[in-house]
Amino acid sequence: MGAEQNRPCQMPHFIIEAAGALDAPDDRQAAMTIVANVGAAQTFINGDDIKVRLYPCADFLALDGRTSFLHITVRLLAGRTAEQKEMLACALRDALDERFAKIQSISIEICDMDPVSYKKRLA
Repeated sequence: MGAEQNRPCQMPHFIIEAAGALDAPDDRQAAMTIVANVGAAQTFINGDDIKVRLYPCADFLALDGRTSFLHITVRLLAGRTAEQKEMLACALRDALDERFAKIQSISIEICDMDPVSYKKRLA
């Protein structure tokens, strides 16, 4: 498994959910660019394979009174170490916080994709 862990991860998906934030097109583009650039800077991700999607959440309720959030889900083929995933999560959080300090909650979740069941077709 040692060599497998160092192989660039194919098919990273970065999914941004946002509410009460990123209302301007420039902010949405900036968030997607930050996420893509942070991902591409990782040695275990092939930047050319990165896909970023952004979903604004029209409806959102936080019982603690927050009115804005960004949540990034990162889906990587399994095989990355816990340290690599933590490094990516912290880098994403810090880069987004630097640009979007007024957003009340920024969270990151790294999810492993099963390479056996993940199937894809490219045209």
